[in-house]
Amino acid sequence: MNIVSYAKHISYSRSAAATFPKRTFASTAQPSKEETKGVEEMTFLQSVSYFYDRAAQLTDFPKEMLNYIKTCKSVIQVNFPIEKRDGTVEMIRAYRAHHSEHRLPTKGGIRFADNVTEDEVKALSALMTFKCAVVDVPFGGAKGGVVIDSKKYGNYELEKITRRYTAELIKRNAIGPATDVPAPDYGTNAKIMAWIKDTYMALRPADIDGVGCVTGKPVQQGGIRGRESATGLGVYYGIREFISNTELMNQLEMKPGVEGKRVVVQGLGNVGYWACHFLRKYGAKIVGVAEYNGGIVHEEGINTEELKRYLVKHDTFKGFPGGRFVANPADILELDCDILIPAALEGVVNQSNMKNIRAPIIAEAANGPVTAGADEYLSNKGHLIIPDLLLNAGGVTVSYFEWIKNLAKMRFGRMTRRFEESSMRTVSDVLERHGIVLTEAEKKLLVVGADEELLVQSGLEDTMVVAAQELVNIAKEKNVTHRVAAYYDAIHKITGDYKHAGIFP
Repeated sequence: MNIVSYAKHISYSRSAAATFPKRTFASTAQPSKEETKGVEEMTFLQSVSYFYDRAAQLTDFPKEMLNYIKTCKSVIQVNFPIEKRDGTVEMIRAYRAHHSEHRLPTKGGIRFADNVTEDEVKALSALMTFKCAVVDVPFGGAKGGVVIDSKKYGNYELEKITRRYTAELIKRNAIGPATDVPAPDYGTNAKIMAWIKDTYMALRPADIDGVGCVTGKPVQQGGIRGRESATGLGVYYGIREFISNTELMNQLEMKPGVEGKRVVVQGLGNVGYWACHFLRKYGAKIVGVAEYNGGIVHEEGINTEELKRYLVKHDTFKGFPGGRFVANPADILELDCDILIPAALEGVVNQSNMKNIRAPIIAEAANGPVTAGADEYLSNKGHLIIPDLLLNAGGVTVSYFEWIKNLAKMRFGRMTRRFEESSMRTVSDVLERHGIVLTEAEKKLLVVGADEELLVQSGLEDTMVVAAQELVNIAKEKNVTHRVAAYYDAIHKITGDYKHAGIFP
């Protein structure tokens, strides 16, 4: 089923899986009018539905069950006034969507952006449902949004907006450690999560688990070490697993492994920066980086730590000495490279530029960066797309660890770290008594007890590795793209929950 036929008719017929041709990469020509005639770009929500329906066709589950899983269960819209510092009053509109409650609490970020819509939060909440299922995190999917441009407000207004939004959710029982647990997203950060937590605990003082009402908090406010880098590190682990797969790399006529791969990243925010950090650490070269107001290119590799410091100071890449400035950031997406990582916005790879994408591997660090039309075109041309449902799940995975920490009221590693160090020191002593002399550097490597951050990184790595292997196996077995495989995997896991709960036979 292609994009055009989907727009005309949607059904859950048991059609055969698509077969994809040998990988032949795109030319630099723009799509012709004939190729795009009658094909309209889908909205984000329509794209999510499209891929869900493609995966659903591969199952034998009842249509009623599939429709129930697909449907967003509730959307809350709130409107409230705030008094600004200058004395004027502004009306604020905000949303919270709960896509699925097959597992509780529901989970999903809160974004502050002036283009937030109801459809967008519904689409993102659906992605959260399926994403949690793919990585076996026991949450339902949710998403929130406040319709403001956070850059236009100071801390005074942002705090008032955050606390009032939280109070509105509390009144509707739409936030809490057992019901719905928000997290940071675009335009929000750890400080805003701390305001949410403080407001919840002030209005729900009897909730002994109240600190777990939100994740992504500062460590001093009940956050977890390793959360800041979690999504970017998860992106690295996911990419590493795919490009270490010899069969997949042979199809692309590429050498397996991270080392030496040329990478282009769109967006040097938290996710993009940490993805660059870990890819560079293990031997990849970042040859291009794009931001909203321009890009930077350097074939020999960009020092992204220095670039980030320059960006924070100047709010532009222009003038950065470690590369060539490119005024149009869209041009960066079309650079010759091995891996393209869209790490910022939805829909940046679309039908207007899909024929110009030269990267054989597209790794979706953002939510929905490749539109349905572009996905179908690029997949049929042989590009490997590592889907967002897997690749940016590092954030929600470590949020899960933070939530567990909050419920347990104990830092990970507190009961075991010194014991592990003592045990390994004993091993070192035994080795030396038997004539095996270790250097100080070797002793330092051996005598280690895992602290919270090491345990978080280990748990994240295991989660991403297992989920990546599942998707590769499903895609091969069903002869579908890895994105369709991710939705197929999620549908099977969610269906199992509903069946065991007795909701469906």
